[in-house]
Amino acid sequence: MRKRSLARELALQCLCPLDVQGEEALQDVEEILAEGSSDAAVKAFARELARGCFGHRAEIDRELADVAEHWDLRRMAVVDRNILRLGAFELLHRPDTPPTVAINEAIDLAKRYSTAESGAFVNGILDKVRLRAAAAKQAKR
Repeated sequence: MRKRSLARELALQCLCPLDVQGEEALQDVEEILAEGSSDAAVKAFARELARGCFGHRAEIDRELADVAEHWDLRRMAVVDRNILRLGAFELLHRPDTPPTVAINEAIDLAKRYSTAESGAFVNGILDKVRLRAAAAKQAKR
């Protein structure tokens, strides 16, 4: 597995307990990262993704709620919700990650950790986030 893909996987493993337990789970993040990889660059990127998602969660959740027609974020599976948060964070706050990479990586995580339908679901939601972000960026010019 590529380093950044592994980092995204580790970030997801950090985000799910944070989602369920809240800030109490912050103490577990370093343990998850230490057990997940010995590569400092992988851990650093995973930490950055997890902290970014957690820190921007309210904004990301608003964005996801706006585009997830007929879906309540609170009723989504924890794994799906956090894969969407991870992908949306990269789309909205990581200009160094090409949008297609952010979406494809999220789809791969959904296929690996969720249901057979989750890949298509994640693709549809994140593509809407991508389009809105591109339109907002264009409007600023």
